[in-house]
Amino acid sequence: MSNFAANLSMMFTELPFAERFQAAANAGFTAVEYLFPYELPAERIRGLLRENGLVQALFNAPAGTWEAGERGLAALEGREKEFHSSIELAIDYARILQCPRVHVMAGNAPVTPQATETYVGNLRHAADAAAAAGLQLSIEPINARDMPGYFLSGVPQALELLERIDRPNVGLQFDYYHAQITHGDVTMLMRGCIERITHVQIASVPERHEPDGGELNLNYVLGELHAAGYRGWIGCEYRPRTTTEAGLGWLHRVTASQP
Repeated sequence: MSNFAANLSMMFTELPFAERFQAAANAGFTAVEYLFPYELPAERIRGLLRENGLVQALFNAPAGTWEAGERGLAALEGREKEFHSSIELAIDYARILQCPRVHVMAGNAPVTPQATETYVGNLRHAADAAAAAGLQLSIEPINARDMPGYFLSGVPQALELLERIDRPNVGLQFDYYHAQITHGDVTMLMRGCIERITHVQIASVPERHEPDGGELNLNYVLGELHAAGYRGWIGCEYRPRTTTEAGLGWLHRVTASQP
């Protein structure tokens, strides 16, 4: 059985952010994720989760100045103090929201030895702080077409970094959309790294719409993911073609077919 989390940064955007929680619950979701929670007090978000019977599956640690194009801090030399503060804030929110996992974005940086050392050191620091709070972290390769210049762009690179970070509470965030664009052959790719995968996201390729369209077979993808042993949340990180509600037929079909 697949467990889906609505991504409230992309779904239900026809509504104000605080109203998307109820919309997700009404649509049949039992969990949510989104990019960043920090514009609202954590206690307010906790109330929205409880009011609507939702679990917080994932959110991102602060990623620098997003409006200026920054996409994370972990690989940025000279920004370590800011990175450490961002992790402290993310952990505070995760505790209050009872969110088990935080995604740490790498940032825009060339893949140099120094950037790699900075990244590994920062992730070790973040992992140790998260472990003390009983939390997990994830890292996610993002395709170079959507985010050119992003430090972490491929699954093999992520697996090598996980080996170097060497912390049991840091795992791979496997996004089928990014993986298909970057690598293709996503089922074999998933099987080869399933033991590292701690969070999954889906969308159609290449448009990033509802996951039942495009070049991936949703039923096959979900079946193979389940067969490989994955039982975690599957984040629906896609942009609806029209309204979110109008495009939820895929969710109803999938959930109706599950035992």
